[in-house]
Amino acid sequence: MRIARFSIDGNVGFGVVEGDELDVIKGHPFAEFERSGQKVPLDKVRLLPPVLPNKVVGIGRNYADHAAELGNAVPDVPVTFFKPSTSVIGPGDPIGYPSFSQEVHHEAELAVVIGRMCREVPRERAKDVILGYTCANDVTARDVQQREKQWARAKGFDGSCPLGPWVETGLEPGDIAAGLAVQCTVNGEQRQLGRTSDMVRPIEDLIVHITEAMTLLPGDVILTGTPAGVGPLNVGDEVAVTIEGIGTLTNKVIKRG
Repeated sequence: MRIARFSIDGNVGFGVVEGDELDVIKGHPFAEFERSGQKVPLDKVRLLPPVLPNKVVGIGRNYADHAAELGNAVPDVPVTFFKPSTSVIGPGDPIGYPSFSQEVHHEAELAVVIGRMCREVPRERAKDVILGYTCANDVTARDVQQREKQWARAKGFDGSCPLGPWVETGLEPGDIAAGLAVQCTVNGEQRQLGRTSDMVRPIEDLIVHITEAMTLLPGDVILTGTPAGVGPLNVGDEVAVTIEGIGTLTNKVIKRG
């Protein structure tokens, strides 16, 4: 099932995407809900970020080839960082090029959407706390990341976390481990192409690691790392992240006002 968050005529809601239509639901996807039967063409609505996370927890260097391309070793334990809620934008929303950076990179990633409040999750229960998966772009000010010890500004600036276009609930951690294609294009040119089977640490281990330290809330998002091929974005570029079995997230880079 694909669950989208949308706006139409000033009203915001959730719906199930079926083909070119969206079936509006009663309630929200973090509890039992019913389909209303009210169907709206997708091209008549504005798709919003599929969730409004309290926090986005990123995982760094979770693909060995990406770590190597930046001259880094695979860490002994997962590298975690935060992107604030103000960094989240949706499909079609512009990425504002930050004024404090001269080298902004794309990072195509699979994102895990948490479905219920959880902490200290045992590995065998990890799949029970997942609502589904979506596409993400961990947009990074690479020059700032390299010169500052903390990654807060480099990865947390406004608009640096595009998510969407919807949450796919029909996938399991086993599907991810088997290997879904993760692709990034810029102006139609392929920049990244990897598979989720190349993750150093699987999703279950990431959930265990994160929830040992903190409570995850419904709608929180985990970014699972990016494959090799990261590279620069410039004002005017159109960047698209496509994940097999989910869909495509597209955003354009603009000059930050």
